[in-house]
Amino acid sequence: MLLISPSDARDAAGASESISPLQSTTPYADALRSLASHDWQRLHVPAHQGRDHNAPGVASLVGPEALALDFPMLFSGIDQHDWRLVSSGRETPLVQAQALAAEAWGASRTWFLTNGASGGNHIATTVVRALGREFVVQRSVHSSVIDGITHVDLEPHFVQGAVDAGLGSAHGVTAEQVEEALAAHPDSAAVYVVSPSYFGAVADITGISAVAHRYEVPLIVDEAWGSHFGLHPALPVNAVRAGADLVISSTHKGAGSLTQSAMLHLGHGPYARKLESLVDRVVRSFQSTSCSALLLASLDEARRHLVMDGPEMIGKALESAEAIRAAVRASPRFRDATPDILASPDAVANDPFKIVIDTRGAGITGTDAQYRLIRDHRIYCELATPAALLLLVGATAPADVERILTALHSLPQAESEPERMRALPPAGERRMGLQAAFFSAVETVPWQEAEGRISVDSLAAYPPGIPNVLPGEVLGSGSIAFLRGTAAAPSGYVRGAHDPALDYFRVVAR
Repeated sequence: MLLISPSDARDAAGASESISPLQSTTPYADALRSLASHDWQRLHVPAHQGRDHNAPGVASLVGPEALALDFPMLFSGIDQHDWRLVSSGRETPLVQAQALAAEAWGASRTWFLTNGASGGNHIATTVVRALGREFVVQRSVHSSVIDGITHVDLEPHFVQGAVDAGLGSAHGVTAEQVEEALAAHPDSAAVYVVSPSYFGAVADITGISAVAHRYEVPLIVDEAWGSHFGLHPALPVNAVRAGADLVISSTHKGAGSLTQSAMLHLGHGPYARKLESLVDRVVRSFQSTSCSALLLASLDEARRHLVMDGPEMIGKALESAEAIRAAVRASPRFRDATPDILASPDAVANDPFKIVIDTRGAGITGTDAQYRLIRDHRIYCELATPAALLLLVGATAPADVERILTALHSLPQAESEPERMRALPPAGERRMGLQAAFFSAVETVPWQEAEGRISVDSLAAYPPGIPNVLPGEVLGSGSIAFLRGTAAAPSGYVRGAHDPALDYFRVVAR
């Protein structure tokens, strides 16, 4: 078996962007397959003990091979240290796999996560709390960041990102905004931003990291939607290479690992180095002691595929995405919204795998279009707003261009423009801290009585999971109407809601 140490990966990442021959290997996945190849009598967890007849229903979902590979953590020499490896100076296959991922993404160190980027955000917010209580954070962060802030009682200084009210999309923040916030709040211990946005707007991470470092604080980037960045010349540079100190990457979203698998990347330079020991301890405190071997192995395999086959496969996927975008541009009915994304003041680039189709003027709402694509064509888009459809093409998964275009052109068109939901509401007035509100005594009131009351919940029109209301914020009529409208839409869902229809809201008791 070929072996690589974390220091080898750091040296390779720091000195050269050339591909190491070791990138063709999958040390953890291969070790797992080798382990499963033996005829074990398994007297340990999980209870199915690797046999499909012990869990026939589960086997019908994932196959007997997956059950055989479903080993627990703490297997000597696989994910835990074996004395024979230690004595020879070698690392475990899991550590080797993480080192290869660090090399691939240009990080100094990478951790594999099995609770998604949401778990990564919980880790990162806990890291911030160890640095200080105050920090500068983009308001349009994912709800998992808000949950993390609430859990550890951080004091956030929010920076309002750009909003495209017409499309119903929230984007990012600029370096100038971050500098203003740090100057206004000099006790801030970190900066926390999102890039790319759910709609694909890429922020100026190089500029923002320069500002953060000038104020002597680390930059943390939620790059959940950019796990494929930096792995093809036609894609934007990834956040670690742009100067970020800690990066949360939802590898399953754009890079093809199994759902719920993710990575946490550590950057380079003095601010990142100061974080390493702390991050490692926090990762261990959050990571399950029963991590899924299948999820970990999928990260190893996804990395190998992206690095070794990426130039060809990503190229084909990009061609399919551009073909769809070009056809939309040529359509007299639909409009390619890429120019809108790039016009956002925070955007320095866009993710070409996010295709935003403007349905305004098309005689159909985006939400109705998505419903009909699902019902009539078995095509499921990533997201719909009343004004747009958002398509996500996988980085190594070329789209069936003809199928989606045929379905789009077959959508019915009303004679008159349909009514569309109002734009994203502004953030409400903040009257309490997040943790204070979250743990307050609760009163449940009808929606007609909720206006002017203080929310105890983080309420996010989901997807994309960006909270429209935070604990401690006043519920306004616009927010109430927007959230109720979202819940009433086909497949509508509001994360954090006590009542799925939002006929009732949970508020701080008087």
